Amino acid sequence: MESLSSILSPKPLSFSSHKLSPMAASATISSLSFASMPSQQQRTSTPKRTSKPTKTLSPKIPTSTITTPTFPPKKVLVPIGFGTEEMEAVIIVHVLRRAGADVTVASVEPQLEIAASGGTKLVADTSISTCSDEVFDLVALPGGMPGSARLRDCKVLQKIMSKQAEEKRLYGAICAAPAVALLPWGLLKKKQTTCHPAFMDKLPTFWAVKSDIQVSGELTTSRGPGTTFEFALSLVEQLFGESITKEVGQLLLMSTADDNPRKEEFNKVEWSVDHTPRVLIPLATGSEAIEVVTIADILRRAKVDVIIASVEKSVQILASQGTKIVADLLIGDAAESIYDLIILPGGTVGAERLHKSKILKKLLKEQNSAGRIYGAVCSSPAVLQRQGLLKDKRATAHPSVINLLTNEAVNGAKVVIDGKLITCRGLATVTDFALAIVGKLFGYGRARSVAEGLVFEYPRS
Repeated sequence: MESLSSILSPKPLSFSSHKLSPMAASATISSLSFASMPSQQQRTSTPKRTSKPTKTLSPKIPTSTITTPTFPPKKVLVPIGFGTEEMEAVIIVHVLRRAGADVTVASVEPQLEIAASGGTKLVADTSISTCSDEVFDLVALPGGMPGSARLRDCKVLQKIMSKQAEEKRLYGAICAAPAVALLPWGLLKKKQTTCHPAFMDKLPTFWAVKSDIQVSGELTTSRGPGTTFEFALSLVEQLFGESITKEVGQLLLMSTADDNPRKEEFNKVEWSVDHTPRVLIPLATGSEAIEVVTIADILRRAKVDVIIASVEKSVQILASQGTKIVADLLIGDAAESIYDLIILPGGTVGAERLHKSKILKKLLKEQNSAGRIYGAVCSSPAVLQRQGLLKDKRATAHPSVINLLTNEAVNGAKVVIDGKLITCRGLATVTDFALAIVGKLFGYGRARSVAEGLVFEYPRS
C-alpha cells in the first residue's frame, strides 16, 4: 500500500521518536436559522428552493464521504472564534468529513456566526459549551489571529483540550495555534512542534521543528494555510488509515507528481488596472466551500476588494460538506457594481444553481462583452461552456467534467489562462489559481509575498 507521501509530493514529514498512541500509530506519513438545524442534518441534506426537479451537470463530481466499515463514526471537534483563519478551518472540516468523520464546528464566541481573519463569515454548528461533556477522537485547532488567542482564552476549550491530552486521544493545531494556544495550556511539553514561521520564536527552541507537518505522539502540528491539506490528511490517516487517506487525497486532486505544470497561459494580455481590483464571487447552495473561502482569502491578502454574493434568497448559505457561509450581499445588490473579475466556484449542485441565476448570467455576458476578466473552477467551467463563454478559448476543469468543454480543453495543467479567461481543476488546485490571479493583477512579487504568508511553496520564477 502506498503511503501518504506518494499521494502528495511535499517536503518529507518529520516525526519525533516518542511512541505513538494506538490511535496515532498509523501516522506514518513520509436568513436561514442554521442554529436551529441539527448539525448532522445540516451536513447531509440540501435545502431546495423550489419543488421542481433540478438538472445537474453530468457526469457528477464525487462529493459523498468515503465509505468506511460500520463502526461508530470518529468524532472530531473543530473550534472557531473571531479571527480564525478561514482556509484552515474550512479545509480541515471538509477533508475530515469527506473521510467519514462526524465533525462538530463549535464557536467559542457568544454567537455562532463569526468573522474569520480574512473577512469571510462562517457559522458554527453549536456553541463550545455544548461540547464540554463529549468525548472526541480528535480535536483540531485552526490558526489565524486573533482567532488563536480567542481559542486560548476560552476556558471550556482549554478544559476539553487538557482532557484530550491527558487521556491520550488525538489533538492538533496549525499556524499560530500551537504557540498561542497549546503552549500556554502546557500541552507542548516534550513534544516536537511546528507552527507558522512568524511564531516559531515562541516555541521552546529544543522542541521547535521547521517541518510542514510534525507528529509527536498524539499531537500533530502544522505551519499555515498552505499546508492545511497535508495537515488534514495526516489527521485522516491517524483516524482512518492509509487506504482512506489515499482515496480522499485523490478526490481532493492532491498532486501525485510534479510533471504536470502549475499553469499554462495562451494569448497573453495584461490584467493590471489603475485602481483596487474588484472581484465578485457568486455563492449558491452546494457551492464548494474550500474554493469560495480559499479564493476570497488569498485575494484579500493581496489587497483585492472581494465581494461574495449569494444567488439564493438569503445571504446565509449551506455550502458543500455542511459548511455554512454568510455572503456579503445578495446578487441583485452586487449587480449594481462593475467588477474587474468574476469567478465562479465549483460544486456540482452549486454550479447548477449559479447557472440558473438570471442576474449572474447577465453579469457574465456583460463581463465578456466589455472585455473584462472572468473565470471558473472545478465544475463551473461547464457553466461558462453552456453560456457560450468558452468559444475559441482554452480551459481546464475538474476531471469529471472536462469532457463537457470544447475541443480546446487543456488536460494536465492545474491552472489555464487564455487572454482574460482563467480556469482550474478545483479543490486542492485553487491556491495556485488564486495566486495566478494575484500574479496577473499585481506581478510576481506580490504573488510570492502572499504565498510566503500562506506557507505555500511558490515557484521562484
